[in-house]
Amino acid sequence: MTRILLVVVVVALYALHQDFWFWRTANPLVFGFVPIGLFYHACFSVAASLVMWLLVKYAWPSHLESEVEHQQPEEDPAR
Repeated sequence: MTRILLVVVVVALYALHQDFWFWRTANPLVFGFVPIGLFYHACFSVAASLVMWLLVKYAWPSHLESEVEHQQPEEDPAR
């Protein structure tokens, strides 16, 4: 269930990245000076960071890390 939810969130974030609704206007200004398109992309960047954090936390292939941790360290042939 978690994997399906993460896929849906990534697809939704991808769809929201195509922000064609703010292309032709700079108004309204957010906080009186930030164009709406710039504010949207700032919020999108924060959302993308949160989604990446969720992906690392819940979908990271930890079995690959455990394989590397259990390997014997290789000797450096240059020494």
